[in-house]
Amino acid sequence: MLIYIAIYIEKFSNKRVKIPKIYKRKPLKVTLYKNQKEIRLPHIEKVLTVDLAKDKIRAENIQKEIASNYIGGRGIGVKLLFDMLSPNIDPLSDENILIFATGPVTGTIVPLSGRHVVVSKSPLTGTIFDSSAGGFFGRELRRSGFDVVIIKGASEKPVYLEIDDGHVDIKDARDLWGKNVRETTSFLSKDGFKVSCIGKAGEKLILMSSIMSEYTHACGRGGLGAVMGSKKLKAFRVKGSRDINISDEEKMKKYVAESMRLLNASPVASKGLAYYGTPSLVNLINTMRIMPTDNFRKVHFENAYKVSGEYIAENYDIKKKTCYNCFIACKREDKKRGIELPEYETIAMFGPNSMNDDIEKIIQANLICNDYGVDTISAGSTVSCYLELEGGNDIETPLKEIVEGGPLSEGSLRYSKRKGKEGSSMSVKGLEIPGYDPRGVLGLALSYATSNRGACHLRAYMVAPEILGKPKLIDRLSFSGKSGLIQIFQNISAGIHSLVMCQFSSFALSEEEYSNLLSAAVGEKYTSEEFIRMGERIYNLERLFNIREDISYSHDTLPERFFAEDRISKEEFDSVLDEYYVYRGWNKGVPTKEKLDSLGLKKEAKFLVERDS
Repeated sequence: MLIYIAIYIEKFSNKRVKIPKIYKRKPLKVTLYKNQKEIRLPHIEKVLTVDLAKDKIRAENIQKEIASNYIGGRGIGVKLLFDMLSPNIDPLSDENILIFATGPVTGTIVPLSGRHVVVSKSPLTGTIFDSSAGGFFGRELRRSGFDVVIIKGASEKPVYLEIDDGHVDIKDARDLWGKNVRETTSFLSKDGFKVSCIGKAGEKLILMSSIMSEYTHACGRGGLGAVMGSKKLKAFRVKGSRDINISDEEKMKKYVAESMRLLNASPVASKGLAYYGTPSLVNLINTMRIMPTDNFRKVHFENAYKVSGEYIAENYDIKKKTCYNCFIACKREDKKRGIELPEYETIAMFGPNSMNDDIEKIIQANLICNDYGVDTISAGSTVSCYLELEGGNDIETPLKEIVEGGPLSEGSLRYSKRKGKEGSSMSVKGLEIPGYDPRGVLGLALSYATSNRGACHLRAYMVAPEILGKPKLIDRLSFSGKSGLIQIFQNISAGIHSLVMCQFSSFALSEEEYSNLLSAAVGEKYTSEEFIRMGERIYNLERLFNIREDISYSHDTLPERFFAEDRISKEEFDSVLDEYYVYRGWNKGVPTKEKLDSLGLKKEAKFLVERDS
């Protein structure tokens, strides 16, 4: 059993930094930094708010207390959304809010720091949702003068947002509406701009649509592309030349050197992923008999090698592709055709889970999803669900229906419910399960069930200890000790996503390295315990958001298929779930007053008191 040590975190002043004024576009342009020195204090995020309905743009510094308690990225995005969004709004209405956020190490010399986060209420799940993407967009956003961009309201006509070294403009996108990601990005990425956009799927408000950055980097899960489409926001492009400040450069160099030493010493990071990319997992996952196969009805795919990283390396002329400041370079491209090759999750869903061993069909499915802007996990899983209910092995027809906005485009849960076969949807809270069968990784099973955004292997990256032995191999077939461990991993992951760093860094780095990097970046000392504590605060606030949306503890479960034939004991699962709640300080999935008070969430939990009175 793990003992969780509660840490008292100093409360900072609630005093706001004086800056903002409202900028009205005349005609559609505003210069935020003209003949004035930019104000950027340590640990103060520069926030741009764009109201597409009211034609208003505002720039301000976020409160120091929020920056100190929520770090950046996912954390700040979650806090802002919780405070700004009214309960029970339609995610596709103009009342929903879309937040692009970077973190304090984004775009710095910190390795694997090229990611950015988008936060909103998900139209697919109805939960609070963050989704992240790699590439160079996040770094460019910070260099353009902003850390966070909040998009409110909806435009009457298609527009795109442009930030060019602090100059903000909202431009007409009617000529781009109706075009897919590749064509849109090609047009807007001229002159050094980095582009994040939606394809036709986002325009059609498809519930599994993605926001695509630089052609192939997806904020894929949860349908946030549909939120962008509902606002008639076709794209967001940025360019900047500003320095990204680090508070203590000497300490940062020291901590970066130590982090690189650990990353280079990690076989998973420096060899497996670096050699074959994420498809290196195919043979391993299949050998361990946790490969989703035939819509999770099986756990082993006979022809897995034909869709593996090794097979791709042998049969394709590969070019590595990397994100900003990343030595792993996990993405792959076919040199001859100049097209991207699929990653592990895409292969698992459109391959074994759809009983397909034709790598070319998977490559084409990946190209279609990326160009239309569709999440490959949800799309592939929905195709698998369709094949179970309708028969056959044709993945092209159901995928075409998804990207063109047919009934399948609403996801596997809604589709299977219409068919009277809800048990065929392999999802949690409406989000399709990724490429690891939970019957063979029980910590991941608990993580899927308790994830605030639905089934996700990244909320607590149990792939590392249960499958890859990082930092230490633990028994994947036992629930013993997992209830305490899961919440620690969930808290750490929330911190990583708030820095913002790639999840692959966790193959080598611990909370000690993360807290050191954060401290050097912002100039305030954070201990390992405080870093975990901030992650806990973020996780509890997400839970409060979901409770406010009437998402209860009854949703903390798995599809019945996984409990069938006692593959996962329902009795044992329920017992370990109750134990997890005890570790969390939750009562039937609801954070207790004592827990919320200890995390400084008394104000945010006020609605609980009003609801229960």
